Amino acid sequence: MMRSLYSGVSGLKTHQTKMDVIGNNIANVNTVGFKSSSVTFSDIMYQTTSGASGATANVGGKNAKQIGLGVATAATKVSITASGAAQTTGEAFDLKLTDSNSTNFFIVSNGTENLFTRAGSFYIDGSGNLAMTSTGYYVMGWQVDPATGDIRKDTVSALRVMQADNMTSAPEATTNANVSGIIDKNDTNVTSDDGYFRTLTFFDNLGYPYTAKFSFKATDVDAGQYTVELVNLYDSANNDILKEYLEADPANNNLSDIFGSPTNAVKKFSVNQKDGFVAGPGTITTTIGNKTYSALGTDLTDPSVCVTDGSGRKCLKFSDGATPTPTIKEIPLVDIFGGLDDATAASTALVINAKGQLEYTYPTTNYGIEFNTNDGTFRSIDGRRDGLVMMNLKGILGDSFENIEIDFSHMLNQNNGGSSTAEIEKGAADGKTGIGKKLGTLTGLSVDGSGRIYGSYDNGNTVLLGQIPVAQFANASGLESLGNNCYGTTLNSGDFDGIGVEVTADGGSMSTGQLEMSNVDLSAQFTEMITTQRGFQANSRIITTSDTMLEELVNLKR
Repeated sequence: MMRSLYSGVSGLKTHQTKMDVIGNNIANVNTVGFKSSSVTFSDIMYQTTSGASGATANVGGKNAKQIGLGVATAATKVSITASGAAQTTGEAFDLKLTDSNSTNFFIVSNGTENLFTRAGSFYIDGSGNLAMTSTGYYVMGWQVDPATGDIRKDTVSALRVMQADNMTSAPEATTNANVSGIIDKNDTNVTSDDGYFRTLTFFDNLGYPYTAKFSFKATDVDAGQYTVELVNLYDSANNDILKEYLEADPANNNLSDIFGSPTNAVKKFSVNQKDGFVAGPGTITTTIGNKTYSALGTDLTDPSVCVTDGSGRKCLKFSDGATPTPTIKEIPLVDIFGGLDDATAASTALVINAKGQLEYTYPTTNYGIEFNTNDGTFRSIDGRRDGLVMMNLKGILGDSFENIEIDFSHMLNQNNGGSSTAEIEKGAADGKTGIGKKLGTLTGLSVDGSGRIYGSYDNGNTVLLGQIPVAQFANASGLESLGNNCYGTTLNSGDFDGIGVEVTADGGSMSTGQLEMSNVDLSAQFTEMITTQRGFQANSRIITTSDTMLEELVNLKR
């Protein structure tokens, strides 16, 4: 039988194999991360009909006579190192690998083994795990070391980025504040008895918000001298926790130093039965904590309470004619700014103003502020030129608070049309440190160019939740295609060490919101399809021609 028949058959088979590969390439022209393949042919063994002979003294040598027996498929090569074009999707967990020196692969797990893929279409499943959109295979990566808060490059494991611990971000207590803006000496609020009120909102260690109310008052505008006083401290329910602290127990009135130095201030309030003022003989006294001080030595005549002020003797009358010794239980807010000795407390006085209100001169605490009179810039607070003073909350109100250092050095004392603009902001003057934060709720996830996954929280925190590493192989083309856009290792690809490397280790990166498209070149595939078709036709002609020749041989018998 003619050998050419078998050569033609082998040619048909190999060209059919090549057409199968081309068909698969074209079918996957839109498959994410697909890598095209190509077929290489090789000739089959040769039949030697006459061996080669060497030259002699009289005759030259002769080459061997060999007849080829056809063609075979030598190799199917995957073009795995050629990247596909980028397809923009805008999805946070659509990731495209950009290679530099090595071909990188995402590491995924089917539950029994690690596989490798270039298809970076991922999503968060119902359990909070990062997984492949197409198969549900878990994306494997590195976890965060709870001790350091940084990535621990260890054996890869499933990236459960939305576990319970990651749904919230820990609160932080405010530790710094700063004051900026203008105090205008012509501002009637600054020169009033109440002063120019400003507030500072801050957080404790548990993330609860509080509001401190300050008052700026002029003492000598020509000399650039003012005071700042802490008036109230409110919680989120608008309860004055400072007042509650002082009134809760007389022992709380040891007047620990919280903020500033003690001075005297005037507080006004209407006199009525609830205030504890009653008619009767005796002395009006003031109770601060567990100590009682005489306010005036004036004798009282029943049924009137009479006190003396600068304009003469005035009396307040009550209809019930009660006679107990009167005691004033209104406790001043003094602990917040500083210490108060017995002598200062004993200097309190009671007078009745023209509006029929009792004026209680009580010790308070504040800081004196001085400005340079030549240009209105800050000079000092309590003699400190750095402008830093401390609001000592922790020792007074409990360990859930942190002391707050307030920077007054950016204040100005200049003309602003009679309007002050001073504001107190949480955080240091750089706007970055000591701000404090409430408990944060997870609002979004993102991946940076190195594969690090970050959680964004509504308190402004950005927390590292994990990192996506990549796998690299000595011979990436030796990987075995397993379908579902995944590859497995073979003896010729090299092994995976179970840990992986950072994608930026050799200059690579990850791009978010993009996918790698198939690297199939349709123009090249159609060209290959034409040559394959012609090759198949030519091999079929070998068979038909050989058949005709055999027919002629058979017909010799006629």
